[in-house]
Amino acid sequence: MLIKSKQAIAESEITDSLVFTQRRQIIKALGLSTIGLSTGINNVFANSQASEKLMPTSADIFKNYTNYYEFSFNKEDSTELAKNFPTNPWQLEISGEVENPLKLNLEDVLKSQSIQEYVYRFRCVEGWSMVVPWMGFSLASLLKLSKPLASANFVKFTSVFNPELMPNQLKSNVLTWPYVEGLRIDEATHPLAILAVGAYGNSLPKQNGAPLRLVVPWKYGFKSIKAIVKIELLKRAPVTSWNVAAPNEYGFYANVNPSVPHPRWSQHSERQLGTGFFSARRETELFNGYGEQVASLYKDMDLRHFF
Repeated sequence: MLIKSKQAIAESEITDSLVFTQRRQIIKALGLSTIGLSTGINNVFANSQASEKLMPTSADIFKNYTNYYEFSFNKEDSTELAKNFPTNPWQLEISGEVENPLKLNLEDVLKSQSIQEYVYRFRCVEGWSMVVPWMGFSLASLLKLSKPLASANFVKFTSVFNPELMPNQLKSNVLTWPYVEGLRIDEATHPLAILAVGAYGNSLPKQNGAPLRLVVPWKYGFKSIKAIVKIELLKRAPVTSWNVAAPNEYGFYANVNPSVPHPRWSQHSERQLGTGFFSARRETELFNGYGEQVASLYKDMDLRHFF
């Protein structure tokens, strides 16, 4: 699968150039060579129509600037706190409105998929952004294995619950745990929606959601749930963590939209990580710049109401 827009993000915009010369290391890092996967990895560029070049994002920033509230509210602390979090073995359950419910070990999941490289913009609702070369596979391809029924209208994702190693799951009352997110079925099966298992040519760091996280590049980052253990296909929209905690601030759709401000700040522009504190902010694009690919999903919808 190759997804291109008229203007691709140049490879040089990703700081860690090794990702383009050592991308096959992801196969070894994930142990895929032992489960019969092909060693070929395709480049997938799904980029916006922005006229200006983005400032590059370093792998170090990606690995050490994370929102992982199960561990800490401090972005830098999760790197240390997550280092002993067990990601192997890992099991994923797919259930609900499906003909073929599944319980799969991560090795089985990966054995059924083609790992590719996806270079995506990533935009946080807090007003910062980066560019990340993810390694992963199509969410639609995985869901297809469960044979969704016609009654499946939404997809619910549930993160792991492990309060012994994720201390904020007991200490924090900001969110209810485990973390839950959701998509409409047409969003979940869109070619840009992926499940990531790696980044920057290596396996996904634990503080970034290893071993399996959702990536939906046209939505704010909190939709990209980490450490997924359960996927449920539902008739009705699921109750999601941030939408319950602060429904006036975090909508179910959470599409990047410069015209819909957060109640406490504007979304008109964003700070590009790695460009320097005094650098000019980048103007935020509707759907994070992926409107050409995804705008049709929301035809005739009031994007201010369904924010």
